[in-house]
Amino acid sequence: MFKFLKEKLKGVLGKISKKVEEEAPEEVEEIVTEKRVKKKEKKPKKLKEKKEAKEIKEKPKVVEEKELEIKEEEKPKEKKKGFFAKLFFKKEKKKEKINKKAVEEVKKEKIEEIKAEEKEEVETPEIKEEETKVEEKAEEKKGFFSRIKEKIITKKISSEKFEELFSDLEIILLENNVALEVVDKIKNDLKEKLVDKPIKRGAVLDTIRLNLKSSIEDLFKFESIDIIKEIKNKKEKPYVILFVGVNGGGKTTTIAKIANMLKEHKLSCLLVAGDTWRAAAIQQLEEHGKKLGIRVIKHDYQSDPAAVAFDGIKAAKANNADVVLIDTAGRQHSNINLMNEMEKIVRVAKPDLKIFIGESIAGNDCINQAVEFNKYVDFNGIILTKTDVDEKGGAAISIGYVTGKPIIYVGTGQGYDNLKKFNPELVVKGLGLE
Repeated sequence: MFKFLKEKLKGVLGKISKKVEEEAPEEVEEIVTEKRVKKKEKKPKKLKEKKEAKEIKEKPKVVEEKELEIKEEEKPKEKKKGFFAKLFFKKEKKKEKINKKAVEEVKKEKIEEIKAEEKEEVETPEIKEEETKVEEKAEEKKGFFSRIKEKIITKKISSEKFEELFSDLEIILLENNVALEVVDKIKNDLKEKLVDKPIKRGAVLDTIRLNLKSSIEDLFKFESIDIIKEIKNKKEKPYVILFVGVNGGGKTTTIAKIANMLKEHKLSCLLVAGDTWRAAAIQQLEEHGKKLGIRVIKHDYQSDPAAVAFDGIKAAKANNADVVLIDTAGRQHSNINLMNEMEKIVRVAKPDLKIFIGESIAGNDCINQAVEFNKYVDFNGIILTKTDVDEKGGAAISIGYVTGKPIIYVGTGQGYDNLKKFNPELVVKGLGLE
C-alpha cells in the first residue's frame, strides 16, 4: 500500500523544498543597502558648522602664503652682471633655494599639522556623537543584526508562495484518492504551521515533511475498537456483529477471517447467512464454515434477512455461543429501498457492533459509500479490504476522518490470517514520512 503515493510525495516535497531553498535572500540585500545608505548620510549640522568655522579660520594663513609666493614671483629681474657678480649671484641663488626648501618643508609640516587637527576635530565629535547615542540605538542595531541573521539562516514562505508551491501537493493527493475534505484539512494545517514562520535553511524539507506527518496523524485520532476485549467484557451472551457494505467489497471473506481470529482466541461463534439475494452467497459462507469448523445458520434464498438474523441470535443463545457474525447482501448506497431494509435488520438484530466493509482500491468511491451507509446504519468501525494491492492508499488516509469512525482492521490477502489490526504509524511509515 502507498507505493505510488509514497514516490509522488517524495518527489513533490523535494521539489517544494528546493524552490524554497533556492530563493535569493532579496530582503537581506534590501536591509544591507538601506543600512549603507544611512551611513552615507550627511554629517550632523553641528559638525558641519565646526568644519566651516575651521576652514574660515585657516583661510587667512593660506592667503598669506599665496601672497608671499606671488610677491616672490613678481620681483623684478636682475640686470646682467660680470663673472664675479654672476658667481656671487649663484651663491645667493643657491642660498635662496636652500631657504626656500626649508620654508616649503615647514609649510608642508604646518599644512599636515592643520589637516590632522581638522580631521581630529571632525572625527572626535562624530565619535562622541555616536557614543552618546549608543544606548538609544542599541535596540535598533540589535534589531538590524537580528534581522540580518534571521534572513541568512532562515526562510519564510508567504501566503501567495504557499499557494503556488503546494498546488502540486494538492494535485498529487487528489490523484491518489485522498478525499477533497482531507486535502483541504492537510492544506490548512500546513498553511497554519508554515506560512510566515521562520524555517531554517537546509531544513525546509524536514520541516515540511514533519508537519505533513503531524497533519496525517491527526486524521486517525479516534478511539480504536478492541473487539476481543469488548466480547470478553460483555456479561450477556452473545456479542452480535453486523457486517455491511456494497457488492463485491469482500464482506463474506472478511467474516471468515474474523471467525478464524475469534477461534484463535478460544471464543465460540456462529455464522449467519443474511445475504439471501446473491447467487451462491449462502454456499460461499457454508464453505468457509466447513473449513473453520463453525456452524452456519441459513434460510432459503429471497428470505427476509432480518428473520435470518433473528434466528441466528436465538441459536447462539441456545448453544451458549460467544459471538454471532451476520453477513448481509451487498447493496449500492444509492438504492434507497435496500438501504431502508438494512435499517430493519439493525432494528431486529440490535447488534453490539456494526462494521462497514470497503474496498481500499475503490478510492473515493469507497469513501462515498461509507458516508451513505453511515447515514442509514451509523456503523461503529471500518475494515478495509484489498489493501495489499492498493498502491495509492487514499481511502485509508481519508475514510476515518470523513466518517468520524476508526479503521479497525485491514485485509492484506485472501488467507484467513491476512487480517491485520490497523496501525496509523504504519500508514505514516508507508508514506515515507518517518
